[in-house]
Amino acid sequence: MSFVILAFISVLIKCPIMALPTCLPLESKALYVPSLTSLAETLNEGLKSNFAEVSVEVVECPDLTQEPFTLASKGLGGNPKIIELGGNPYLLPLVHKEKVYDLKNIAKLVGSDPAFIIGAGAGPNPYIGVNCEGIYNLNISNGTVNQLSRISKIDKNDDKSEQITLPNTETRAALMANLLITEGKPGPVIKVHVKRRIGEDNFITTIRKAIEKKYQDKNVGMGGVFVLKEGKAKQHVMRDFSKTPIENEEQLNNWLKFYNMSAPLIAVGTLVNADMDLDLRVQHFHSFSHHGEAGHYHYDTTPETAEYLGYFTLGENIYRIDRPINTHSWGRD
Repeated sequence: MSFVILAFISVLIKCPIMALPTCLPLESKALYVPSLTSLAETLNEGLKSNFAEVSVEVVECPDLTQEPFTLASKGLGGNPKIIELGGNPYLLPLVHKEKVYDLKNIAKLVGSDPAFIIGAGAGPNPYIGVNCEGIYNLNISNGTVNQLSRISKIDKNDDKSEQITLPNTETRAALMANLLITEGKPGPVIKVHVKRRIGEDNFITTIRKAIEKKYQDKNVGMGGVFVLKEGKAKQHVMRDFSKTPIENEEQLNNWLKFYNMSAPLIAVGTLVNADMDLDLRVQHFHSFSHHGEAGHYHYDTTPETAEYLGYFTLGENIYRIDRPINTHSWGRD
């Protein structure tokens, strides 16, 4: 009987029985994948409520290793998966410093090789020595890493943000991450190009709400990259870990450091249209730049000049890894 129980547990946590002490709990669900044509029509209609100029179409993915995107792989195609790793309760009210994840192992856990990984999370604080934002952008193929991820941290001397590119030897994330994992192949994607924000919602929230409205009874997940081509954006960078508990949104916003960062900003992340009974963060995008600014995207602060260009793909499955047992719903903006 004990062997049967152990075998059942090993399936739930996706690892060999002998490795149980070091394994991560994993839950997965299949996602609804509408046609890209249908999705383009949905987004075109939804974005018109918030932007003066809107163009949404299905195209072959351009080479995303080139400017303005400068990603680690050319495309978003090949077995696309949406990943949520850890969660905000590992940061708030007080940090769980033991929650550090190697993305090479996460790729193996979900069966992705090659694995093109982009997304938003907390950066590898053991590497840099302080809490930081993670802007993930790497390719792992047969054990070889092409690491173009950045972190953003606060300089304790002047409170300015500092962007640092991670080396190929550093593939960890900490506490939480929302990731798109694909094989980085060419293929059809959704191209979204909008200008001049006329509503209150940010770019990603507008996309997510359009999907929520259209596919109310379906589970839909999407990930990709966008560039804020013109204007500025409100973004935050986390300070070093708080020594006193952060218990609510007001305390959280006082702890975070907010900046008005300049375009061009290249943002990567994921969004979903529902919690799916998995305690999901419904949207999460971080941006990096080639002028030293990087952080967690909130919204553009120059609506008259704001211009976004993005490429997105739909996830086929969602994987919830190491979901916090004791959870809360705040601090997920």
